[in-house]
Parts: sequence; structure tokens; C-alpha cells
Amino acid sequence: MNRFVFLSGLVLSALMPALASDLDDARLLYRSGKYAEAEGFAQQQVEAGIWNERWPRLLIDCQMVQGKYAEATKTYEDAIRRYPTSLTLRMKGLQAFRDASKPQQATDAKNQIMLLLQSSPSRYASRDNLVAAGRFFAMRGEDARKILEAFYDRVRDADPEHVEAYIATAELALQKGDYKVAADTLSAAERFENADPRIPFLLARAWESSDPEKANGAIRAALGMNPQHVPSLIYQADAAIDRELYPEAEAILRRVLSINVHQQQAWALMAVLAHLKGQFDQETLLRAAALSTWADNPAVDHLIGKKLSQKYRFEEGAAYQRKALELDPRNAEARFQLAQDLLRLGNEDVGWEVARLAAEQDEYNVVASNLLTLRERIKGFTVLEADGIEVRMDSMEASIYGPAVLKLLTDAREVLCQKYDVKPREPIVVEIFPEQKDFAIRTFGLPGGAGFLGVCFGRVITANSPASQGERPSNWKSVLWHEFCHVVTLEKTKNRMPRWLSEGISVYEERQRSAAWGESMTPVYREMLLDDALTPVTQLSSAFLSPPTPIHLQFAYYQSSLVIEFLIQKHGLPAVKAILDDLGDGLIINDAMARNIGSLQKLDAEFLQFARQHAVAFGEKADWSREGLPENPRLSDWEAWLSDHPDSYWALRATAEAYVAAGQFEKAKVALERLRDLETLTGERGGPLELLAQVYQKLGDTKSERAVLAETVAKSSDALPSLRRLIELSTEGGEWESVQKYASNLIAINPMLPEGQAALADAAEQQDGFSDALGALQALSRMDPVDPASIDFRMARALKQMGSLEESRHHVLRALLEAPRYREAHELLLELTGQDDSPEEAAVTGPSDENQSDAHQSGEGGQSGKAHRETANSPKSKQAGENADHSLSTEPDAKVVVEVGENSGQERRDQSNPQPDDVQKKASQQVEPRPSDAGQDAEILSSETGSNEEKSK
Repeated sequence: MNRFVFLSGLVLSALMPALASDLDDARLLYRSGKYAEAEGFAQQQVEAGIWNERWPRLLIDCQMVQGKYAEATKTYEDAIRRYPTSLTLRMKGLQAFRDASKPQQATDAKNQIMLLLQSSPSRYASRDNLVAAGRFFAMRGEDARKILEAFYDRVRDADPEHVEAYIATAELALQKGDYKVAADTLSAAERFENADPRIPFLLARAWESSDPEKANGAIRAALGMNPQHVPSLIYQADAAIDRELYPEAEAILRRVLSINVHQQQAWALMAVLAHLKGQFDQETLLRAAALSTWADNPAVDHLIGKKLSQKYRFEEGAAYQRKALELDPRNAEARFQLAQDLLRLGNEDVGWEVARLAAEQDEYNVVASNLLTLRERIKGFTVLEADGIEVRMDSMEASIYGPAVLKLLTDAREVLCQKYDVKPREPIVVEIFPEQKDFAIRTFGLPGGAGFLGVCFGRVITANSPASQGERPSNWKSVLWHEFCHVVTLEKTKNRMPRWLSEGISVYEERQRSAAWGESMTPVYREMLLDDALTPVTQLSSAFLSPPTPIHLQFAYYQSSLVIEFLIQKHGLPAVKAILDDLGDGLIINDAMARNIGSLQKLDAEFLQFARQHAVAFGEKADWSREGLPENPRLSDWEAWLSDHPDSYWALRATAEAYVAAGQFEKAKVALERLRDLETLTGERGGPLELLAQVYQKLGDTKSERAVLAETVAKSSDALPSLRRLIELSTEGGEWESVQKYASNLIAINPMLPEGQAALADAAEQQDGFSDALGALQALSRMDPVDPASIDFRMARALKQMGSLEESRHHVLRALLEAPRYREAHELLLELTGQDDSPEEAAVTGPSDENQSDAHQSGEGGQSGKAHRETANSPKSKQAGENADHSLSTEPDAKVVVEVGENSGQERRDQSNPQPDDVQKKASQQVEPRPSDAGQDAEILSSETGSNEEKSK
């Protein structure tokens, strides 16, 4: 017997390398998509009784990917008797029972796995079993961090090249929305495994939200390894649906079904296509096909609903998530998707509660955690309401330009709803976020989305505040007008419209509101319109999904708006509205357009002609050819080229930029003026028009500079540098009407800039426009001004002129609390109280005449009116405020009593002359709280007086 065992061992040792080689070959066949060949090879080895559990595991994989679920269960049942301790095998059996519509056997298999793990966990500590156990607990929704630590990390520590542990880790991270962990893990796996298509496929999923180009490259890599890789094909079909390339998506899905006729995701996406086509009976049949082999699979309804929500069909999407939750009430993905659908529908009471439940159920869900953290910040927002519109903003921003936001949106409602015959069914909610990351989390669930200014979900709009956008923010009025137009068109179509049509109408309506708003022609757009690769109208939505560069994305907006302009010119606005009505009734876009404007092929041809005529008409005198342009040119090369091609746009522009860089402004002026004569100048940021203004400034030609600056502002909605310079020049010339106009334009770009509010206040005061001045001063008072006393004094003066004497007294007293020896404020207070400037009162309200004169001349103590009219950021104002505080420290012996209301606290300050009782009494009567400060005024005054008392001590 011993001799037999010894000889058997020798034979088995000799066979091991051959067996391993055969298994590797079979796996390679499977990974390359040759499933039938791999299945045949594995079947032979299993039937031959080879003692290696990896053969039945591979056989089950081959059978499952081809939809042979009944055969897979038979393979499993035979194998598990031979390998009862294999958790990996048991997990494959569990999936096979589910897909084969054997729910009782699936339940028994799941219970058996749990029983085995509870009874003897140490028996299942092999690397493969640890990974399988981790997947089992992940399927049950257990704590993801514990799964990583107890299973996957443990395997990777023991074997840094165990691929399955990396795959399982990435799958878990993707499930929880932690895309960075997934990408990092898979990148590590790529270093030692380069033939497994699952790695690039999962990398594509990790990158798709942050880098679509890399994601597409990863999918191509996966399909290069395995052209039959079902998950990658499903990914491509999903992306084609996003791009509205429905025939392409259907072709890919049919290819998947040729591999596995029962593939649930493929049938689910076919159901999505039927829904988008309005074929609702067919949709029901296709959903049934998806559930035919696993009737209670919640992933089917979750996928259908998620895709519909991505098409802005949030009501239909939410209905599918509820179906998924009926099948599996603990399904975290369906629960969280339902929460997002409800929030985007504006059903916030239920939506936030569902989000909370989802987060509690799955603490590792990054998206849910981000959203709930954001909810707490949103609770502190100010809410403004009018005419069925609710605006939520940061409290400080709301106090500065909230009413202007509400006014713009009510105007948009009146204009656009009337134009498109729409009456919103429910209130419209607009949320404006002061931090870009909060906007991204509310909008997408994760930080990112830096290129988005605003997003409309239907009756919910999210937008970035101008303060979150850096030095050159976009015009917030233009952004909100654009987004509100989406509200109107989505309402009219019941959210059933392609992206290009929705974006095209919104950009078109921006331009209708203001010539400076929206996308307009540029030299680059001219080239793209004339390019042979111009996207056909019927495929325009695809241009928004994965643009090769940011300029291509911006061009998609512009081209879409040109299509709308063409349709309205050619067929009239009623035809466009009829298309929208038909979309709302369930017609697909091609049918709706054909019904109202005719052949789509004719539309593509006619629009192409229109677009090219539009492009040719721009700068038609210029030479736009790039043929023969110097490569890597020096300035002398451009000059030589221009001698033969004097109207070359690209050479003139490059030469002008080179001259400016070299400080040769006269030569730069010649080139730039030639571009202007050729009618090629636009309002683009940093373009030749802005450059020409800079050149005129350098040359001291103020008149020409102002003309160019005004032209820039007329062509651009966000020309902040030009507006700043125009305000400066207009102020120097005392042209206050111009100052007010340009300051208003600047505030429309970023109302949080003190310089704009200060310029508006100055201009309004100079023209006795006290209401406008008051609004700007109120904004400045909330921006932590350097000289708050000056702001309050000016507000008091404006209020007095407007007849609001009580509020005027309130502000003049605030000014005096900040700067007690502010002479002009004392004079205004005396005017407001009706007191004569008697010698006794002069002694009360300020220093002696001699000291007053000295203080005024030296700049110490009482501040002149001129000093107090400096802007909030003026160094001069800052110095004046410091001097006023400093003067208090020289007179430590007397006191001032300020009482606010009957039960208020008291503040005392030492002064050289105590006030008489009657003046004290009048002062106490004047400090009336503003309506907006009710209940807080006493505290404000008390704290301010205390602050100055500390300084005087």
C-alpha cells in the first residue's frame, strides 16, 4: 500500500504542471470570449474526475455567461458534494439557482453559507474562501469597511498578487460610490495582471463620472481583450442610450442577447428603449423577459428606473425604484436612487427621509453621506418666495442680492411661460450654493462637475453662486434665465425631450433676452461650423456626453441654439412649440420633428447650409485659411507672412499678441485695428477686442479705449475687467450715469464684489438716487466693511432723504457708536432730533471748537465727510476709522449712556463732557431697531459700544 501511495504521488506530481497549464489555457479561452471552447475543455476535465475545484468553477462561469443556468446548477450540485468546504463554489451555486428561477434552492444555499461561516469560520480561511466570504457579506449589505479589513485586505496582505481580492475590493468601492478607492485598487492590479478584461471594465466605471475619455479608453481595452465581454458591451449600450443613439444601443444589446438570451441587464435596457420610444406595452413585455429567469431580481427595476431618471423622467424612475424595493425592501441602491428622484422632483420631506434611511442602512455609501451632510448646511439657507417660486440661498448672499434673484426669476416666469404656453403645475425651487463642492454634491452626489454653472431637473434648479466661480464668474442672471427656460420646456414636454433641444432653446432664449448673453459666434466656432464633421441635428445630444475638449462641449451648446434659430426662422415658433407638445404626448423626437417640419434628412441638409452661410458671413473680408501658416513661428516669420497675406486672421492675431508681449504697442494697435476693420472681433475672454483696449490704455488713447471697452461689454455678459476699467474712467470724468450703468452690469456678474456695490452707491448718491444708493450701501454693510461708520452714516443720510426718519436715526446712532466723534453724523443726528446747535449741545456732541478744528486738520478724531464717503475697502477710510478710535483713548474721564428700549442693557463710555439729561433721553429714543434687526438691535449696539470701550481702555 505504501508503495502504491508513493507511486501515485509520483504520477500526480508529474501531472500537476500539465494540469495547471491546461487550466491556464482554458481560462485564457474564457477571458478572450471563446466561451463555448472553454466550456468544452472544462467539461472534459470535470467528467474525467480531475481533482481540482477550479475546473467546475470555470465550467459554471462558462455556462452562466451563455445563459445555461439549468446546466450550471447541475454542475454545481455535482461539484459541491465533492468540495463541500468551497465558499467560492457555493457563491457561484447561489447565483446559478437565482438565475435558474429556483428561489427555494437559492435561499437554502444562502442559509447554508451563513451556517458554515458561523459554525466553523476557521475552516474557510483560504484566500479564495475569504474573498468569497467577503462577497457574501457585501451581498447582505454588511459594513463595507469591516468587509475590507476582515477579508479583502487580509488576502492582499498575505498575497499581494491575488487578483480576485483586488477585483472584489473595487466592486465594493464602486457599489458604495468610492470611485477613487476603486481606481487606485485596479491600477495596482494592472501592474501584475494585464489579460483580465474585468480590470479595465471596472476602471471605466470608476472613471466615467470624472474622466469620460479615460473611461471609454478602458472599455475599448476590455473589449480588445474579450470582444464578447458582456459587462463591457452593456456599458457601451448604456452609453449609447445616454447619447440618444438608440439604434446603436439596440444593436449592441442584440449582440449581448446572442451570447446569452436570458441576460437580465440587456432586456432591462431594451425596456428602457421601448419606454423612451413611447412603446409602453412593449416595455412591459421586455421587463417581463428580464425577470423571466429570476423573477424577484430587484436589479432589473433599479436599472430601468435609473436610466429613466438619467433622462429626467424622475416620476417614472421613482416608480421603478419602488418596484425594486417591493422585491427587496433592503436594496440600498434602489432606496438611495429613490431618494435622489424624490429630491429632484421637489418632494423633499419624503426624499430627505428616504436618504436618511439609505445612509443609516449603508454607512459606507459616500454619496448618501455627502448628501446628508449637505442637508444640514441647506437648513441654514434663507428662503425667499414669490409667485410660485422658492429661492434658497446662503443668508449673507440672500441679504445682498436675493431680491434681485427673485425678481429675475419672476420675470423669466412671466416671459417664458407666456411664450411657450406653459403653466407650471407646482412651485419651482431654486437653490444657489456659495461653494462649488456643495453644488456638485446636491446635483451629482459627489464633488466634481466643475464645468457646470447650473442644472435644472424639472421644477428644481441648482446653481453655483458667482462667489464660487473664481476671478471671472459667469453672469448669474444669464445662468438663471437659461435654467428657468429648462423648467418651462421640461414642463411642456413632461421631461420627454432630447438634451440638444432643451439646451438649444435655453441658449437661444438667453440671446433673445440680451445680445451679450448665451453663446455667440467666435473664430473657433466659425471653423467648427465649416468642418465636414459637423454633428447632424439628429445626433446632437451625443455631442454633450463625451466631448473631446471643453471647447467642443461649448460648441455643442452653440450649435444647438443655431438649430433652434434656424427652425424658428424657417418654420416659425408655433412649429417648435408643436414639436414640444408632441414630445409631451409621448412621440419620440424624430417622429415629432417629421410631423411638424418634414423630412429629417432634409432638415440635416438645410441646417448644414444655414450653418455654413452663418459662418461665412462672419468676418467675410478676412483671410481664414490656415494653409501654409508657419510652423513654430517667430515674430519675424509672422511679419513675413503678413507681407504676402495682409488679411490673414490667424497671422494678425498672433502678431498682435507677440507685439503686446514685446511692449511694441503701436505695432500691436495696427494689427488689432486691422482685425477690427475685418469685422472679426468678438467678446471672447482674452481675445483681440480685450487686447485692443489694453493697447489703447498703454498708448494713453482714453477715448478709443472707452469705445472698445463699451463694445466688449455689449458683446460679453461677463467682461469683468472691462467693466472695472469703465467704472474707473467714468468716475474720473464725473459721469455718474455711466458709473451707475456699469456698476449694475458688474453686480449682475458678481454682486458679492464690494467694488461694484460701492461704485453703485457713489453714483446713485451723486444723482440723488437715494433708493438705489441705500440698496448698495446695505449690501456693503454686510461685507465686513473697513469703515462701517461711513456706511451707516450714508445709509442714514439716504433714509432721511427718503423720509424714513426713524430708520435714519437708527443708522446715524450706529455710526456714532462706531466712531463717537464723527462730526457729520452728530450734525445729522441734531437735524433728525430737531435740536439747535447750541453751545451746550456742542459741548455734548463733540470736542471744543478748538479741538474740533485741530482734529479735522490733522485727520485725528472727527472725520471729514470726504473721508467717510470713501469706499468700503479704501485704505483712507481704514485709517480714518483707526484715527477715530485712537482719539477716544486721549479722553478717558467722561461717559456716554446709550439705552435701547425699556429693558435693554446699558453701555457706558468715558468722555470729556457728560451729556445733559435731555440729550441722553433723546438719544435713547432714537435707537429704533430696523425691521430686519428686530429683537437683535440692542445686542448689536451693546456689543459695538463694548468693543469701542475696550479700545478706549
